[in-house]
Amino acid sequence: MQAQTPAAGVNDPLGRSSPQASIVQFIEACHAHDYSKAGHFLDLRAMSAADRAKSGPDIARQLEDLLDDTGFDIATLSRDPEGDQSDGLGGAFEHLDTFKVDGRTLDLQLERVQLKPGLRVWLVSAASVALIPAAHKILAETPFEKELPQQFVTLEVLDTPVWRWIALSIIAVLLWFLTSAIAWAFVKVLRPVADLLFLRGPVRLFLASTGFRAALEFAPPSALPRLFLERTAGLAFSLSLAWAAAVLIEVAAKRWHSHLDPRVQAVSYSVLPLGLQMFKLALYLIALLSVVRAWGYGISTILAGLGVGGIAVALAAQKTIENLFGGISVIGDRPVLVGDDCRFGTQTGTVIHIGLRSTRLRTADRTVISVPNGQFSSMALENISARDKILFHPTLNLRRDTTSEQLAQILTSARDILAKQPKVESGEIPVRFVGLGTYSLDVEINAYITTAVNDEFLAIQQELLLQLLQAVESAGTALAVPWQQTGEPQAKGPHV
Repeated sequence: MQAQTPAAGVNDPLGRSSPQASIVQFIEACHAHDYSKAGHFLDLRAMSAADRAKSGPDIARQLEDLLDDTGFDIATLSRDPEGDQSDGLGGAFEHLDTFKVDGRTLDLQLERVQLKPGLRVWLVSAASVALIPAAHKILAETPFEKELPQQFVTLEVLDTPVWRWIALSIIAVLLWFLTSAIAWAFVKVLRPVADLLFLRGPVRLFLASTGFRAALEFAPPSALPRLFLERTAGLAFSLSLAWAAAVLIEVAAKRWHSHLDPRVQAVSYSVLPLGLQMFKLALYLIALLSVVRAWGYGISTILAGLGVGGIAVALAAQKTIENLFGGISVIGDRPVLVGDDCRFGTQTGTVIHIGLRSTRLRTADRTVISVPNGQFSSMALENISARDKILFHPTLNLRRDTTSEQLAQILTSARDILAKQPKVESGEIPVRFVGLGTYSLDVEINAYITTAVNDEFLAIQQELLLQLLQAVESAGTALAVPWQQTGEPQAKGPHV
């Protein structure tokens, strides 16, 4: 762990710029067995130079023992150069640790002192230095350690007695198997309510991280390894909660998906996985940032970096993002669904897939057209499948020599034909004589066939057209044929 950089204009080579940084550097110096350097983190100015050289390393070693062997948590110290302003000790002091010896409570504190103009550093206060030898008396061997082989107590790894590493390793193995059994039992108990098999993983991680954190109180390692292990356990705990939330959300999404309309289900296959992944990523990111913030690090820089990175990605993938939001627009607004016939631009086709990048449609020629969603969402889309009835709108172009009696008979017959068809919905004047054409008399028919099935409409339309032709034939006339003059026109002579 790196010490915090000193404030602007201050150059402290020992990195004593904040309470936490000062103690971290102190412990690192002690673990390197450089107790002369470690003495510079104690306020020994009240001692003579000779006493500092003689007593400073011993006091530093005693403080090292206190911090390493009593479960001291470095994370409780402030990373702020000004110290913790809310501890009630004032800006110049920071609480280090508390020990109880022979009924006495000994509070050790850090003090921010000025060594020279422009250089303010955090040291173990002079009053606390005087208490360290008395506090060191609590470090006698426990009854449990007296029963162990002395090699397990005296031999140290990372400045921690080896028996503690053995105990933590055994506890970790036991937790691995025990939490597996508890998680399996938990899921089995909930099975009548919901099948939450995927919760076994997060439940196991939650129990294991919680149990191991408690084990650190029973066999605490030295300060720096303990800090690392506590933070690892805390990170695992937060991730287990995010993992459990992600699993529950995924289960809920699958249940919701199973109750959707089949055509909407087909659309959701495109957006649901991406939405779930983005949501789960957000959960894990929140959990991670929460842990980082709890460690005392500022997250504003991380968030700013994510923002800059997001802008860079957006600029580099404008078309991709345009198609992505176009797909979300099509999926959310749902102008068409999978299986719908629609008219887009100058073409007509059946929607077979709505993806996040493009929409695929099958044309009447049985070809497949893939239209980018950015373009598809901006088109005027006509949903043919959404109609509830189909317009029947033919025009009868009768021969120009059709008499008025014949025309009236055809109008009456056409109205009767429409009225007899139960699937026809007509207005007050469904059949009307609309005009005199160049070569025909035009009769317009306007009605609806009350069906949305195209094949049924075609069958009814065919039946009606045949009956209309028979009505025209019964009236003694016929449909007009466009006449076109060929050859040279005949010259007209004078009337005689």
